[in-house]
Amino acid sequence: MRKTAAKLLTVAALATSVATVFAGTAVADPASLPNSQDIVGVGSDTTQAVLNQLAADYNASLTNPSAPRLYSWDAIPSGTITTKSGATPINRPNGSGAGITALNANTSATVDFARSSRSPQASDPTTDDFVALAKDAVAWAAPAGGNAPANLTTQNLKDIYTCAVSTWDQIDPSLPNATIKPFLPQTSSGTRSFFLTTIGSGVAVTPGACVTSGTQENQGSDTALSDVNALVPYSVAHYVGQVYFGQGTGADVQGPLTIRSVNSVAPVDTVNKTIAPAFATTAYSRVVYNVFRDAEWTATDAHGTTLRAIFGKGGWICTNGAADLKSFGFLPLSSFACGSVTHS
Repeated sequence: MRKTAAKLLTVAALATSVATVFAGTAVADPASLPNSQDIVGVGSDTTQAVLNQLAADYNASLTNPSAPRLYSWDAIPSGTITTKSGATPINRPNGSGAGITALNANTSATVDFARSSRSPQASDPTTDDFVALAKDAVAWAAPAGGNAPANLTTQNLKDIYTCAVSTWDQIDPSLPNATIKPFLPQTSSGTRSFFLTTIGSGVAVTPGACVTSGTQENQGSDTALSDVNALVPYSVAHYVGQVYFGQGTGADVQGPLTIRSVNSVAPVDTVNKTIAPAFATTAYSRVVYNVFRDAEWTATDAHGTTLRAIFGKGGWICTNGAADLKSFGFLPLSSFACGSVTHS
């Protein structure tokens, strides 16, 4: 049975009140232009905020003033950025795919890594190393008080995003006879790619003509998403960070959206304020990564050594980053999995 509008509005009000208790943290572009030896990343919206915080804490831990610092450029706003001293300006990469493209286009190390919320794909260069960062999951969200139910099945989601069904009562006769309005993030989004593959049971679904693409992922502030018939895929970790830890600022907030169940499994453990353990074992769970060029990741020079010392097994993030990851909604990986490398 779906939740009533009143219950959903209560959830939204609680989410808003909790979010106001916590102050946002290091969510911004580098405050000054990174030096040429610094480690700089671009890409995924999903992991940009936690990477900013990890970078701030890593840099604060350094005692050598000449040691390379860690920096991360946000996915938005659109326009050009100069990633570090001596670099040629590039279009700001928005999303995992755009970040990976920028990484492989900037072989002079003006981009050192790409944030990725998806795993390697066949189209990725085989010379890219996907280094595991943390555990996330993807569910779907809809505005509180709208016409969407509290739960959809994988088949429901596939039918909606292929436009095989067009109204809510086609899913459940007790729901309104209102036209469903499915949204997707921009095409370079790792969340979009993962979601479409997951609802297709391992084969990427081609969105139908009823789907609107281009909304900024994990941002319920998009006014189009306030429509009573809207729904959109959403990072569970990002949602937890926004709602329970105040990690969203400006446009990066859940807004009117509440995250919903898939196959009757709730995505959020509201008591412990984390991704629900049961949801973390479903096909909707995922690992998020940082991507490096293999020649640099495996190099024995100072640059390669620094990359592995920050991101690799036993590196700074795997040893010291758990608190930051949890405060942004992510689940830390085991010492065996954190920093492990996957190839396309």
